Amino acid sequence: MLKNQWFDGVMHCENTAKAYVVLTVMGSVGSTPRPQGTKMVVTEDRMFDTIGGGQLEHLSIQKARELLASKTQNQHVEYFPLGAKLAQCCGGATHVLFEVFCQHVNQLMIFGAGHVAQALVPIISQLPLSIIWVDSRQEMFDQVDKSQMQLPANVTTIIADDCTDAFAEYAANFVLVMTHDHQLDYDLVHTAIQIENVDYLGLIGSQTKAKRFQTRLANHGISEHMLEKLVCPIGMTDIPGKRPIEVAVSVAGQLINLLNKHQSNVTQNSQAAWLQTKEIAKLL
Repeated sequence: MLKNQWFDGVMHCENTAKAYVVLTVMGSVGSTPRPQGTKMVVTEDRMFDTIGGGQLEHLSIQKARELLASKTQNQHVEYFPLGAKLAQCCGGATHVLFEVFCQHVNQLMIFGAGHVAQALVPIISQLPLSIIWVDSRQEMFDQVDKSQMQLPANVTTIIADDCTDAFAEYAANFVLVMTHDHQLDYDLVHTAIQIENVDYLGLIGSQTKAKRFQTRLANHGISEHMLEKLVCPIGMTDIPGKRPIEVAVSVAGQLINLLNKHQSNVTQNSQAAWLQTKEIAKLL
């Protein structure tokens, strides 16, 4: 269960690559619900901590989500008189600082903590990724602990009775499915392939497994366009070998290619937006 202090919110958002706003009560005049320096964190669907409740907090949350919708990292100060207009009887007034933090880190969800995943995570954790590592078996992560693998801050391990529940908690754009159970693999692929934000869906397995999954998915209403998202087998074809470390290096290479293509697309889109803004400015 998530703790609810503002710094817990910052940690959660950083680990899950979610955009968030830090609200801070600044200089106050007269009586106010909370003292200067009080903070809270607001995301598009959650709040952590409180700046005092009431209409002040309600309007502050609304403002924070308006700023989040702009998808621009910035700072904003808002003035709130705490009188009849806000239906609060404190009689004072306060300024609230809004600091917007937009997350641009790619998030990868890995399902399965077997030999390949254990070889893969130490490699790709050095990439600009936020990694959520999910398995239903506590003993698999116990193996990781016993191997004294030091997981960096960008790797979060999750034990889940139903691994598909993780999709409701984390908004990943890269997904790797490599569990010990073919039916669980299918359930995860069936869920992930329908999520619009998933740009890459990798499934460990053979060409035979890929064809079987594609047939089952098509029979369950998944369109040909959606099926194009599924990559199976995973990894780079020019890196041979079936040992866990060899497969891990192959998959890491594929992810590096994807990350570079993704960054190139982001840069091109940013340049196009800048040129469009420049052209509009000429008309003003």
